[in-house]
Amino acid sequence: MERSVLGTSGIRVSRICLGSATFGVAPDATSAGAMVGAALDLGIDFFDTADVYGSTPTFDRPGVPPAGERASAEEILGRALVGHRDEVVLASKSGERRFDATAGLSRRYIAQQVEQSLRRLQTDRIDLYYAHFPDPSTPLEETLAAYDTLIQQGKIRSVALSNHAAWQVTQALWIADDRRLASAPVAAQVQYSLLHRKAECELTSACQKFGLSIVPFAPLHGGLLASLAVLERPVAGDERYGGSRFDDREVAVARALAVLADDWGMQMQHLSLAWLLAQTTVASVIVGAETPEELQANASATDINLTAEQVAHLSAMTADLAD
Repeated sequence: MERSVLGTSGIRVSRICLGSATFGVAPDATSAGAMVGAALDLGIDFFDTADVYGSTPTFDRPGVPPAGERASAEEILGRALVGHRDEVVLASKSGERRFDATAGLSRRYIAQQVEQSLRRLQTDRIDLYYAHFPDPSTPLEETLAAYDTLIQQGKIRSVALSNHAAWQVTQALWIADDRRLASAPVAAQVQYSLLHRKAECELTSACQKFGLSIVPFAPLHGGLLASLAVLERPVAGDERYGGSRFDDREVAVARALAVLADDWGMQMQHLSLAWLLAQTTVASVIVGAETPEELQANASATDINLTAEQVAHLSAMTADLAD
């Protein structure tokens, strides 16, 4: 498994990151350990989670226990990594407000959530800690100062931003530099795929200019960019997170990608992930595989080296989405 460095942090991570958003649902709590074991066997040493993953109503689906009866993704991941903590890079997040009116990026809330995440993850430090969503109620100066204190205490190693716009990333860098903080963000996590290219409007340029890495989530767009078989699943696309399925344009692109993959003698997920990994700012992509077999198929994308012409061809398929 290839590795890359996250921004200016010096932290080396596998180019495939295992996301745990649906841990407790798919895979369920009893099979998540096998998923983590499969990841380690594949050379994946980068794991992504958050304080709200797994056990909040967003992830409810038919046939699984309701949110209140499920363990959190952090708890499940923490148990699975017992005995392997020093072998991996662990990322978590806090700040999502959908399920907690007191949530956000205030100093008090961050300090509380870090302590709870450390307990659930059964660790003494988090390698990469994200501000999950912007918090308009809290000055960014306060948020970065809180992270700075946690870095000094050794509870987190590096800071990153998730779902933040380019101007917010730039502002955070300016504040950190102006105040000589150790909490300058080193990475930006954002939805990014052949079917979701808003990041290319401004964020990728800002990250390239200032030396941040991008860590895309939903790189296979809910599985649609991996296999047309996902269209037959009872739960697909953003339905996994309480959203909607796919629209006609998305399905049309996926069908064209399937034809192209066949012509090139590759698999759809290989083209989709290899295209992302070819972007200069992308350090690692987060895959939300639900089975070890899916994870194996995704991980093998790191062995694919697309030519410049192939990358350009794929880019042209959805060029309008990058405007």
